[in-house]
Amino acid sequence: MRRADRLFHIIQLVRGRRLTTAAYLAQRLEVSERTIYRDVADLQHQGVPLEGEAGVGYRLGAGFDLPPMMFTQHEAKALVASVRMAQVWLDPALAEGAQDALGKIMSVLPVEARAAAEALAVYAPPSGVPTATQRTLQTLREAVQERRKIFINYRDLNEKPSERTLRPLGCFYWGKVWTLAAWCEQRSDFRSFRVDRVTYVRRLDEQFRDEPGRTLADLARLTDAQAKEQGWAT
Repeated sequence: MRRADRLFHIIQLVRGRRLTTAAYLAQRLEVSERTIYRDVADLQHQGVPLEGEAGVGYRLGAGFDLPPMMFTQHEAKALVASVRMAQVWLDPALAEGAQDALGKIMSVLPVEARAAAEALAVYAPPSGVPTATQRTLQTLREAVQERRKIFINYRDLNEKPSERTLRPLGCFYWGKVWTLAAWCEQRSDFRSFRVDRVTYVRRLDEQFRDEPGRTLADLARLTDAQAKEQGWAT
């Protein structure tokens, strides 16, 4: 990769993340961290507002932008494949947003790249998430984003019904099913719920804030500790 191209990619990578370490940039660009430090220093000298320092990470200062980056044929194909899958496996709002975004991207692609992307022989047949589950997934996702408590009726794998008030923390896709990770008010503990087994969901007016021991990060640490304890991870 030419150095000018590498400098451009550094800006693009930093622009797309909250904080980007030199180690991450070195891995993505297949160069040493020392090279990244020199490149960042050169960019800063040229007036690019890269904020941060070695050993901590970098971010792009406000008010700086670049012209839209042109996609290669391979990148355009990847976007088309992603959107086709999204329309089957995501909730309706995200699937529609992905399709609209793809339309904007395709409209500015060169004719050859657009034709190659549209002709991509990769499809996602409409046999993914059922419509009712997609709507439930959207409600759960929006509640996570709004940090709003929810009330659900749930039927477990033994068909036992229950009612729960939850702090929804995140939606996870496992290849066949979506699950909701949440803090259960009734159990005072983390619980996971299959979205397709939620028979009723309602967002409540009450919002919640992060509390020690009840966050998604806490759940991740707990899960990792349990996995190591049982020999699932090293």
